[in-house]
Amino acid sequence: MPQGNQSHINEFLLLGLSSDPKQQVWLFAIFLAMYLVNVVGKSVIISALQRETRLHTPMYFFLSNLSFVDICFTNVIVPTMLANMVSKSKNVPFAQCLTQMYFFVTCAITDSFLLAAMAIDRYMAICNPLHYTTTMSPRRCLLLVMASWVVSHLHSLTHTILMARLSFCGPNIIHHFFCDVQPLLILSCSDTSVNELLAFTEGSFVILSPFAFIIVSYFYIAHAVLKVPSGEGRYKVFSTCGSHLPGVALYYGTAISVYIRPSSTYSVTKDRVVTVIYTVVIPMLNPFIYSLRNRDMKQALRKLTRRAE
Repeated sequence: MPQGNQSHINEFLLLGLSSDPKQQVWLFAIFLAMYLVNVVGKSVIISALQRETRLHTPMYFFLSNLSFVDICFTNVIVPTMLANMVSKSKNVPFAQCLTQMYFFVTCAITDSFLLAAMAIDRYMAICNPLHYTTTMSPRRCLLLVMASWVVSHLHSLTHTILMARLSFCGPNIIHHFFCDVQPLLILSCSDTSVNELLAFTEGSFVILSPFAFIIVSYFYIAHAVLKVPSGEGRYKVFSTCGSHLPGVALYYGTAISVYIRPSSTYSVTKDRVVTVIYTVVIPMLNPFIYSLRNRDMKQALRKLTRRAE
């Protein structure tokens, strides 16, 4: 089938999570509640971190950025999903679909790099405390965040340009709740080998590289903590890391299972459920996992609550 810049299809039909009206009612309520928890909770965390000057440290700087990215992540997907549930027309214009895919990929990759930056920060604080102040200087922290955004945008832009060059002849039904890369590739009547090669090679790099940094960082952290003579000190660090690692494992495990594989193995039902976990559930939980077991963060939230009263 010849490729071209012009698609035969100008819009897609986004089916969402369910076509059953009864299921859509409780799904709408659940995802609306999760959306509000995500946006309100993270806005409160960002506000508390900004007001508490004592928490203007690299760790909380990354946490603020992670909270902001997760709010963007949620706003890219959930409002459209909710509107789709209550609307009779589920058509999405081609340009709008590509736009959603672009920002979704950008936020997902930025989220991944920020999690890696937070792991590196903890590694430096625990394993190299004497060099922590100079290594994790404000300028370097800012550069890490900026690099995360730049790499994410470049990766997403490449995906979007290649997707825009494909032809879509029909059918136009997307069995998903948002415009993701794999469902669109399945619908294309063009040769998608270049797109799939990019997703597997560069996609593997931007997903697996941060994951590798996180694993190596926590390995060295665990090795350093085991040398600490104080049992209380070991418990404090391990309890914190123990709450981080399940969230990291769940995020990367679900993302890798969906994207680091050929599109021919894509499963509508299985992957749609898995995608809900890393696009809605994990972004909602991330900042809470990284902050609510922290005494300083709890004090900052209490101060913010008292000021609001």
